Amino acid sequence: MTSTSTPRQMRLGLFLQGAGHHVAGWRHPDAESGSENLGLIQRLAKTAEDAKFDMVFLADGLSATPDMHPSAALRFEPLTLLSALSMTTSHIGLAATASTTYSEPYHIARSFASLDLLSQGRAAWNVVTTSYDRTAANFTRGNHPNHAERYAMAGEFVDVVKGLWDSWEDDAIVRNKDSGVYFDPAKLHTLDYEGAHFRIKGPLNAPRPPQGHPIVIQAGSSEPGQALAARTADVVFTAQQTLEEASVFYRGLKSQLGQWNRDPSQVHLMPGVFPVIGRTAQEAKDRYEQLQQWVDTSGALSMLSERLGHDISGYPLDGPLPDLPESDQLKSRAKLLTDLARRDNLSLRQLYHLVAGSRGHRIVVGTPAQIADALQEWFEGEAADGFNIMPPYFPGGLNDFVALVLPELRRRGLFRTEYSGRTLRDHLGLSRPASRYAAR
Repeated sequence: MTSTSTPRQMRLGLFLQGAGHHVAGWRHPDAESGSENLGLIQRLAKTAEDAKFDMVFLADGLSATPDMHPSAALRFEPLTLLSALSMTTSHIGLAATASTTYSEPYHIARSFASLDLLSQGRAAWNVVTTSYDRTAANFTRGNHPNHAERYAMAGEFVDVVKGLWDSWEDDAIVRNKDSGVYFDPAKLHTLDYEGAHFRIKGPLNAPRPPQGHPIVIQAGSSEPGQALAARTADVVFTAQQTLEEASVFYRGLKSQLGQWNRDPSQVHLMPGVFPVIGRTAQEAKDRYEQLQQWVDTSGALSMLSERLGHDISGYPLDGPLPDLPESDQLKSRAKLLTDLARRDNLSLRQLYHLVAGSRGHRIVVGTPAQIADALQEWFEGEAADGFNIMPPYFPGGLNDFVALVLPELRRRGLFRTEYSGRTLRDHLGLSRPASRYAAR
């Protein structure tokens, strides 16, 4: 008997950083850079949509320093930008980062509900707790909460936001001119949430989003981050270096879903991948080395220090990574980089060059077939459901992936040739959550 089931296919997101993901990508002769360049970003989003990517993804932070990655130091507020992109795209998902430590649940619920309505069901919220303690200086909040407290706050925050998204039942708005009834008050619900960190009455003054709930993405890979993802997330954005590590993370997180009565097929893990593509292996290697020669040592060291949570500028560059106490900032990323340095016996110089390229995400250098091989191995090896693609510079890095790698993935039956629906949930194959009040 012939199976009629649809073969499993990769999910692909474009991680948008206007100055490129490589810290020196903007210096490439063909780069047209600028995270504040709206025209460029609109064209990149349209390129990704024409290529049938699931979504574009925007990271965010709430502070700036002189030695930051150029894509992070200058950028649009992401929800404002995605609202603009919703007018120039029609199908691709629109994902933005928003902090649970330096935001209010009502604002986040309202903003993402609005984006989902504007885009007709394409919004996604990347939940972060904000790692860097320097952020606290930009908000009248006192000290930056520690890691455990930030995740305790985040759990409540997500619960409140989802509750607010259910304020109005799907059929609450009737607009009956004859009866004079605009909405059915019996289908409007007050949340009345009281927890350790938030007291939110509700209801939300926006209709229930087209997706029911916009897609929730969780980007933390620490134990509290994984626990939050297992309970609340639809997509998990993670950084892994090897197939073995990625498989362990994948199986471990999926195994936690049962305690929340969640179907593993309804949560997608999408590691970041930094591809450097050449028509030959040597051309790809030369392209990567060209990018690396533009790396500024002081800037790369600052970026590495930031991700390790400790200043390492005083240590010998050609010596090993020193033993450092655990950081309360980027716990999972610091561990990943430390494990990488120990496993591959990397000097600080070698480690900061890797961080300058991909900030700890996997770097794949090769021909289109070799890039496709690398993605296929993880996808079929229970290490990923898809990938967030991180081009080293724009637009050329994205154009190369679309023109050279996607045809190879499609030839292998691993990626779609056309969208099968309109919403981001459709693209991801995720069911639409019913309102918690619908059966009452």
